[in-house]
Formats: sequence, C-alpha cells, structure tokens
Amino acid sequence: MKGLYSALVASAIAGAFAAPSPTEKGPITARAAQAACATNVSLSGNPFSGRSIYANKEYSKEVMSAAAAMTDSALAAKASKVADVGTFLWIDTRARISVVEENLAAVGCDQLAAFVIYDLPGRDCAAKASNGELAAGDISTYKTEYIDPILAIFKKYPKTAIALVIEPDSLPNLVTNADLSSCQESASGYREGVAYAFRQFNLPNIAMYVDAGHGGWLGWNDNLKPGAKELANVYKNAGSPKSVRGYATNVAGWNAWDLEPGEFSTATDAQWNKAQNEKKYVELFSPELKSAGMPGQAIVDTGRNGVTGLRNEWGDWCNVNGAGFGRRPTTNTGSSLVDSFVWVKPGGESDGTSDTSATRYDSFCGKPDAFKPSPEAGQWNQAYFEMLLKNANPPF
Repeated sequence: MKGLYSALVASAIAGAFAAPSPTEKGPITARAAQAACATNVSLSGNPFSGRSIYANKEYSKEVMSAAAAMTDSALAAKASKVADVGTFLWIDTRARISVVEENLAAVGCDQLAAFVIYDLPGRDCAAKASNGELAAGDISTYKTEYIDPILAIFKKYPKTAIALVIEPDSLPNLVTNADLSSCQESASGYREGVAYAFRQFNLPNIAMYVDAGHGGWLGWNDNLKPGAKELANVYKNAGSPKSVRGYATNVAGWNAWDLEPGEFSTATDAQWNKAQNEKKYVELFSPELKSAGMPGQAIVDTGRNGVTGLRNEWGDWCNVNGAGFGRRPTTNTGSSLVDSFVWVKPGGESDGTSDTSATRYDSFCGKPDAFKPSPEAGQWNQAYFEMLLKNANPPF
C-alpha cells in the first residue's frame, strides 16, 4: 500500500504543476496567466480583497514531498491540502532570486503573488539562527545584487498584483536591542536598506507591509511610540511611497489573534503590556503609526498560531513545541485595521537548529519549549510539519 500511495502522491505532484488543457476549468497557470490578464494592475485599498494568495511552487513542492513520505494515508491527504494554501515565498538570499520569475509567471488574474524581502546586511542582528549572507555595512551589495535584480523581474509583470513583507526582524530590533553591538553595527544599513526597498518597489501593482514584530515585542507600553516612530521615519525618509500600505505582525510568530484573556495576562509584568493578543496590538500600534505619519493597515501571520499556551515567555520564538497551523488566509478578519490573515512563515521549515555544536546555534532553539531535534533555519523538518498538521486549528 505504501508504494501505491507514494505513486499516487507523485502523480499528484506532477499534475499540480502541469499546465491545464484548453478544456479544463479552474485557475489559469504558467505564462497563460499573463496573457489572459487584460490590463495592468493598479492597487488601491485592500490588495487582498477579491484576490486569493498564490500557493507558490516552492512551498507546495516541499509539502507534497512531505505527504509522499507519510505512511498514514489520512494524514497525507490532509497534508496535500496544505499545499493549496497561499503562502509567502521568502527571498532570503541572492541565489533565491532565481525562483521569483517562475512563480510570478504562474499567478492568475484573480490571485496575488506574495514575497518576503529578507536579506539585509547584518540580518537578524539579535539572533544567530537566521543570520544572513551579507555582512553589516554591505549596503551596496544589498541594493545592486539583491533589490535591483528583484525589481527588474517585478517590472516585467505589471498585470500581476504583488504583496511584499519587508525585512522581518529588522527595524523592531533597532527599538529593543539597541544595546547590542551587532545591532548598532547594522542600524544604518537597516534604515537605508528598508528605505531603498520602499523606493524601488513603489510600483502601482505592489503593496508593501514592513515588519513590526508582534504584541510581545513592540506591544509593550514603552515600545509602542518608539516602534511607530522608527518605522515611520524610514517610510518618510523614503519619500512616503504610495505602495507602502502598512505593517506586518506576528511574522513566523505564535501569538493568538484575539485570545481572551491573553496568553501572558497573568505574568507578573503583564501590567506593562496591554497588547496581550495581536488584535489588541494592532489596535494600539496602528494609531501610533498613523500619528507618526505612516499608513497603519496590517496583515497578521496566522500560519502557526493554532495552539496557545505553549511558550514559557513572550520572547520564545524558536520551533515552539506543540504548535499547530492556524487560520487560513482570509480578508474576513473582523477588523477594519487588518487587511488579511496571511501565512508568511512556511510551516515545516525550521526556525533554527537545536544542535548546540552548530555555528548558527541560538540558545532559544535549545529552550525547554522548543522542538528537538531541529535542523538549520529554513531546512525542512518532517516531524515538525506533521505536528503542525495534527494540531491544526481549524483542522484540515
């Protein structure tokens, strides 16, 4: 049975990425998508409204391979449904730019392509697990070999709607980790790099959301105004680009959307943080951001927040044990401030290695509430994916 099932899944994988016949109904794929779209896209208002997020090929391939490795046919069938969920594609190295156009070319007219821009010099200055390829200060390489080549591809697809999450963990680190020498060395590059991305990607068919951490990070009472000011200053230094829609929250995070009482509401320091869930964080942060001179619409990552009460502290971010997939992407958020729930983090890809001897080992990945064993950041963890699937809320 296992061999037969593997063959069926392999067949499904092949079919998932094949171009449809002229008589097939359903989403248009491959380059036919561009030919079929009559006019250039000019976004106004909520870019997700009336559009589904394109299920990028890179994550879909990972998920279908994971399904093929499962002996439990019922679980494998659920896994195949994950492959259909529209998820953001991370462009986390210059080499990764090679997959951008193949995915853009397959986006249908009623869909939206979603990417994460993530390669700042000195990236993730307060963590070791996801440090990037560019050294702090190498802003020239970031501009000419990373942002500019991506822009050249985007410009070839004016008929495709595109949403971007700009540089997770960058500007928030400058608010809360300014005492770290690594963040001090990266600060000017972060600000200049994000501003450059804002200016370059300011196209009619693009909507940008800059990362703003989450309620347990910039949601603290003393961090709200400085956090909003940091983001808004970069936005204004970039010339207040029209394509910047607002901010992204809970990227690769675990916070509940509207859990009452909040997950850490009984902690001894809870009085200093009113943002006990992401809904409250958005309601607190958006007005501060608007007051500082920047648009305040949000998108919230619900990809792995289906189970709560798992972490020992707000700041525990690495491969949280017991987690489950959360709400699927939807514009039905119940909040006028939130454009969409989205899946930014590809569930199943590791946050960081639990190998204490590894160069990129971060102590957060060895904490009691972290899943072990776990591979290097970005690498696939089959056991973790299966856990997310089994614990999904709502279930698949």
